[in-house]
Amino acid sequence: MMVRSKLLLASTIGYLCASSFGQSISSPKSGSVTAQEHLEKVISCLPPPVIVKGDQPSCAALTQRMNDLHVSGVSIAVIHNGSIEWTRGFGVARTGGPPVTEETLFQAGSISKPVAAMAALYQVQKGKLSLDADVNSELISWKVPESPAANGKPVTLRELLTHTAGLTVHGFPGYATNDAIPTLIQVLNGEKPANTPPIRVDSEPGSKWNYSGGGYVVMQQLLLDATKEPFPKLMHDTVLAPIGMTRSTYEQPLPANLQSESATPYRDDGNPVTGGAHTYPEMTAAGLWTTSPDLARYCIEVERSLQGKANDVLSQKLTEEMLTPGKGHWGLGPEIGGSSDDPYFSHEGANAGFEGIFVAYEKHGDGAVVLTNAQDGRRLATEIMRSIANEYGWPDFHSAVRTEVKLPSDTLKEYVGTYRMGPGPGVYVTIRLNGDQLVSQVAGLDPVPLLAEADNKFFEKLVDADLEFVKDAEGKVSSLVLHQNGEDVSMTRLNDAEAKRIADESAARAALAAQRFKDQKPAPGAEAAIRQNIADIIAGQPNYDRMSPGLADVTRQQLPQLKVILANLGAIKSVTFKRVEKNGADVYEIEFEHGLTEWRISIAPDGTIDSMGFRRL
Repeated sequence: MMVRSKLLLASTIGYLCASSFGQSISSPKSGSVTAQEHLEKVISCLPPPVIVKGDQPSCAALTQRMNDLHVSGVSIAVIHNGSIEWTRGFGVARTGGPPVTEETLFQAGSISKPVAAMAALYQVQKGKLSLDADVNSELISWKVPESPAANGKPVTLRELLTHTAGLTVHGFPGYATNDAIPTLIQVLNGEKPANTPPIRVDSEPGSKWNYSGGGYVVMQQLLLDATKEPFPKLMHDTVLAPIGMTRSTYEQPLPANLQSESATPYRDDGNPVTGGAHTYPEMTAAGLWTTSPDLARYCIEVERSLQGKANDVLSQKLTEEMLTPGKGHWGLGPEIGGSSDDPYFSHEGANAGFEGIFVAYEKHGDGAVVLTNAQDGRRLATEIMRSIANEYGWPDFHSAVRTEVKLPSDTLKEYVGTYRMGPGPGVYVTIRLNGDQLVSQVAGLDPVPLLAEADNKFFEKLVDADLEFVKDAEGKVSSLVLHQNGEDVSMTRLNDAEAKRIADESAARAALAAQRFKDQKPAPGAEAAIRQNIADIIAGQPNYDRMSPGLADVTRQQLPQLKVILANLGAIKSVTFKRVEKNGADVYEIEFEHGLTEWRISIAPDGTIDSMGFRRL
C-alpha cells in the first residue's frame, strides 16, 4: 500500500490500518576504494531536507537514525553507471538475531506491483494478452462485475497497470500467522475470510488516476487464467530467473526453508508485528519477498532493456511503453518522475512491518534500493535516498539548497495573522513574530521557524516547501499559498475578530491538553466515542455530525474498507486506556475477537471528534 501526504501541514488524521554490519560487495566497474568512500559518506551523515547556504548542516549517522526511528534492519543497494556499485546490510534481521546482509529477505510491499507488471507485459509480448482489450474477454474464473459507474466502458489491462481502471481497494493488510487465508476469488469478491471489501468499478475506466491495489489483484487472476500456471512459478520462470533475481519469490507464505533467512517485521514502536510476517494472497499487489541487490537487478534490467542492451524479459519497444507516463505520472507498473530530459522510474512499498523504496534513472544508469523491516521504515528510507542523491549528484531527491535573506521587522509584521485552509471550519495556520523570526504553527503541532528567501516567500528547514504570502489590490496580505510536491494549497487570511476567536480556542485547548498530559487521565467520553464509532462504521452509518470536517471526509472515503476490516476483527473483548499524548490525544488498546489494535482519539471541547485513527498490533 502506498501513501502520499503533505509533510508541512499533515493535520488530517485518517484510519491506518546498536547495530551490526553485514557484508558488502563492489561492482567490477567501480574500484572498491571509490565505492567504499561513497558508502561511508552516505551512511555517516544523513542530510536534512533543506540546507541553508552558508550554514553547516546538522546530520546524524545512519545507525543513530535507525535507533531514533526504531528500525532494526536496513538493506541498501546503490546502482551507478548501470551496475551495482555497492550493497550493504545494517542492523539485525531480528532482535538478538543475525546481522542484515545483502542476502536477507524483506517483504517488498507495493514494490511487488512493477515487478509483477513485467509478467503481464511479457504475456502481451507473447500475444496471450492484450493491453487494450476488455479484460472480461480474457478472464475465465472470475469477471469484473458490471457497474453503472463504468458508463458502459470496459476495464483493460493497460488501465489495471496504470491505476486508471476505476477499481476499488487501495491496499491490503495481509493475514497474520493464525488467520484463515482467503482464495484469490474470495479476495476479489470480498467474501470471508477476506479482510477487504469487494473489488468493484466505482468510476469510469480510463477517466482518472486512483491508486488501486485491487486492480493488480484483477491482473493476478488474469495471468492465472491466461497461463494456467501457479503465480509464484510464473513469476520465477518469466521474470525473476531471467533477470537473475535468484533470492526473490512470490510464494506466500514464505517457504519454511527460507524463513531463517528473512527479516522479522517490527511496528513503529520497535515491537515485533503480532503474528509475524503477514501472508498476502494478493501476490501481485504485495507478495514479493526480495533483497536489495535483487531489486537493483530489476532496475538495471529495465534500464538496459530500454537501451536495447539486455532484453531478457521485455523488448525495447514494450519497455519504452512501460515507462511512458500517463495520468498521475504513472507508467505500466512504476511511477515516472524527474524531468523529460532525465526521467526516473520508482515505487514505494509498505506491508505490515516492512517499508522500502526504489528509484532508477532511465538514461544515466544510477539508482538505489532501500528496504527496512519497520513500520516507519519509509521515513528512514527517504533520508537514506536523500543522502545517496546528494553523494552521487542526482538531479532529484537531494537536499534543497536555499539562500536566506534578512527582512526588516516592518515587512515581517505584515504577514502576522491566522490563515484558514479550505472553506468553513478546518485547518488553521498561525503566523506570528518571535523576536525577528517569523514562526508558523498548525494547531496541535510544534511551531516551525520560517526563513525568508524573498520579500514574500519563506521556507523552513524540516520540509522542502515554500510559503508565499499574497497581497490584494490594496496591498494588504490576503492569503497564504503552500507550494509543495508540485501542488499548491491556498489559505485565506482571517479578519482580526475571527483570528482572536481561533487563538483563544487554540490557547484553551493547548492548556487543556497540557493539563491532561500532566494528569494522564482520558477525556470524558473518549472510550464511549470509540466504541460508538466502531459500531456505526460496522453498521455503515457513521455519525458525520460528530466528526471534524477532515475526519468526516476521510471516513466517507474509506468507509467500505473500514467496514470490512472492523467487522472481520469481531467482537470487542477489552478496551484499555494506555496514555495521554503531548497533544492531548488519548491512546487506547482494544482487543477484538480476532486481533489487537491501538486507537488514538482527540475530542474537541464541543464533543466532536477532531481525529481518530487505529492500527493493528
